[in-house]
Amino acid sequence: MSKNRVTRRQFLTYTITGVGGFMAAGMLMPMVRFAIDPILQTKEEGDFVQTSQKAAEITEVPVKVDFSYEQTDGWYKSEVADAAWVYKEGDQIVAISPVCKHLGCTVNWASDPTHPDQFFCACHAGRYEKSGVNVKGTPPLGPLDMFEVSENDGFLMLGKKIANTHSN
Repeated sequence: MSKNRVTRRQFLTYTITGVGGFMAAGMLMPMVRFAIDPILQTKEEGDFVQTSQKAAEITEVPVKVDFSYEQTDGWYKSEVADAAWVYKEGDQIVAISPVCKHLGCTVNWASDPTHPDQFFCACHAGRYEKSGVNVKGTPPLGPLDMFEVSENDGFLMLGKKIANTHSN
C-alpha cells in the first residue's frame, strides 16, 4: 500500500471535478459541433445553372433570360427564380443582373422611350448603359452586377454574381 493516502476530502474533490467536467463536456459538445458544422460542409457556391437560352441565338440586343436554382438555407431547400439580361459583345456573352443598385427594383431594357438603348428603372427613373454602368445624374450610385457565363452543349450557363467589370 502507498504511503500517500487519499483523504476523503481529496476523493470527493476529484470525484466532483470529474463528474462536473464530464457534464460540462456533454453540454458543450453540441454547441461546438453546431459552430463547426458549417465549416465542414462542402460548398456548392459558384456552380453554373443551365438556362433554356441557346448560346447561338444570343445577339447584340439584350434579352431577358429567366432561370431557377435550388437554394439551401440551413436545412430548408427552396427553388429560387432569377433572371439576367444577356447579349453578345463581339464574340463574348455578357449577362447582367436586372436588380437596380438604387433600391433593388427591376430594370428593363429599352423601356424608356427617351433612352431606347439603355436599361431603365421605372421606380425612380434610374438609367444604366448597355454595359450595366450607371448613368451619371440618375439615382443609381453603382453599376449593375454581372453573372459568370459559360456554355454547355450549346446552352447558356450562368454562375454566381460578380462585380461589373465595365468602367465609365
